[in-house]
Amino acid sequence: MRLADFILDHMDAILLRWDEFARSLLPAAADMRSLALRDHAQQILEAVAKDLSTPQSREDQFEKSTGQAPILAGAAETAAQTHALLRARSGFDINQMVAEYRALRASVLRLWMDECEPDSHHEDDMVRFNEGIDQAIAESVSFFSMQVDLARNLFLGMLGHDMRSPLQTIQMTASYLAALNAGEKVSGAASRLIRSGARMQALLDDMVDFNRTRLGLGINIAPTAIDLARLFADALDQLRAIHPDRQIDLDVIGDCMGIWDGRRLQQLLGNLVLNAIKYGASDAPVRVTVTDEGAEVLLEVRNAGAAIERSTLDLIFNPLQRGPNHQGTDADSSLGLGLYIAREIARAHGGEIDARSDAVETVFSVKLPRGE
Repeated sequence: MRLADFILDHMDAILLRWDEFARSLLPAAADMRSLALRDHAQQILEAVAKDLSTPQSREDQFEKSTGQAPILAGAAETAAQTHALLRARSGFDINQMVAEYRALRASVLRLWMDECEPDSHHEDDMVRFNEGIDQAIAESVSFFSMQVDLARNLFLGMLGHDMRSPLQTIQMTASYLAALNAGEKVSGAASRLIRSGARMQALLDDMVDFNRTRLGLGINIAPTAIDLARLFADALDQLRAIHPDRQIDLDVIGDCMGIWDGRRLQQLLGNLVLNAIKYGASDAPVRVTVTDEGAEVLLEVRNAGAAIERSTLDLIFNPLQRGPNHQGTDADSSLGLGLYIAREIARAHGGEIDARSDAVETVFSVKLPRGE
């Protein structure tokens, strides 16, 4: 008996094997009934059987084995994709889902060989069946990963939104305590709260922006006419208040007016300066230079310290990257998103960012078109 016919004729026995294996995938399967455990297994098998009965070229077979087989016109998603969606929502992990396909493959072939004793004339059936299962796995894994990414991004979005209100309350309370002049202990505690609140706000902003880029929304900007000299002076005053033990210098050369999003550029500058504070020499100043270069303005943030290796520089603007040799403990709480967000803000303004490092200093350079 050809394998396609065997699958259709022995569907109940195959599904029973699927059911038994799926039931062992705990804890996700603990409270699931047989219908839910079987999910779209029958439709997946029917699709594989239909595929086995359909003539195919070598090119078609190769595309199918790599998960590139065409989806039927008008079909929103395949049975394998729907199966992945439901498994993700039921709490299965991706390894458990792939294990289901491995068990299905083994069960079908074992039942077929035991009952039909196929010979060399059936070799093509076995090859085609494996290609069909590979196609289903590829579709399921891709869809499962998309669902997990979407769920994570939505969670991060809600988390970022819900954290803002309590954080603002903490910051307002800390500012109120600082204004009371209720003694050195209270003022010191209020200052620590203010610094910690600012740090939490920066982490939260980076997380929310990272999530936006992962959702394909990019960094949103609202450009207006801005003087970078005044904007950056205000931003650095805030950073000096948060890091009173560090020297942060600002040098402005020429006309620095342009059309930019001021809040975003303060965020960009803050991320670069905080990076310099974390990883630069603690006994040397962080130097910020803003230079008029005609149609562009050049921002440079410099810090002394150990040189960054070339291999690290090549990846330094990637998300979730953290450099070695940080100074102090603040870097331990870093998400590794600051430089990535800085790059995305620069790109949102049509600009570019670069980094260079040697034994003398590390320099981050941002070129910002003035806009219109």
